[in-house]
Amino acid sequence: MAEQDNQEKTYSRRKFLQNTGFALGGLIVGGIAGSLLKPEPEQAAPPPAADQQRDFNQAFMFFTQEQFRIVEAATERIFPGDDLGPGAKALGVAYFIDHQLAGDYGFNARDYMQGPFFPGEKVQGYQGRLRRREIYTIALREMQNYSMATYQKNFADLTPEQQDEVLRAFEEDKVKITTVSPSGFFKMLVTNTLEGVYADPLYGGNRNMDGWRLKNFPGNQMSYVNVIEQDAFQKIEPASLKDHLSHS
Repeated sequence: MAEQDNQEKTYSRRKFLQNTGFALGGLIVGGIAGSLLKPEPEQAAPPPAADQQRDFNQAFMFFTQEQFRIVEAATERIFPGDDLGPGAKALGVAYFIDHQLAGDYGFNARDYMQGPFFPGEKVQGYQGRLRRREIYTIALREMQNYSMATYQKNFADLTPEQQDEVLRAFEEDKVKITTVSPSGFFKMLVTNTLEGVYADPLYGGNRNMDGWRLKNFPGNQMSYVNVIEQDAFQKIEPASLKDHLSHS
């Protein structure tokens, strides 16, 4: 008789929990409900492996996907990978440029941008009303148009040799653009490519500090106290500002 009463109590308790919404998909949600029926504890999912964790620094901030593909392909031709080390694509240079254009650099925030605008001397640099992000937008569109008109393909889909020809046409001002200087854009792209190769990874490029490793550059070390008095040459593993921020 006592056993029957216990079964009825268990059934009534389960039915009450199901009817009041505590039971979902046959599993009891924790708290008081969990203590009443004591379901088997679920095994926690293992943490993601290190190589599966996403680097949120590798994300678009300015470019469209098409623009990013053009810049990624163009910078790879300017700084290609070879047997000595990775190229611009593997180093994430396009992300570096994207992030720079999304910030003060892209807005020319520290430049005097008021008229009148006259052609300046070489030592004066760029003289114009267009901001860098606008120059990139126009030039990348014209690079795509020139590629389609010449090869009937998107720039990113051209062979490396064809991409070199398009870049050379910009370098030599063979592309007719009324709003920006093709050679001026090419020089900017080369400069930004090298900056992305060797800048601190905190800014999106120089992935894994492999650009620094090409030069045996130690990066941003907090101190050289332990090696400064050593007579022998010391090869130091590079360190990024990201490393110091993660440990602060």
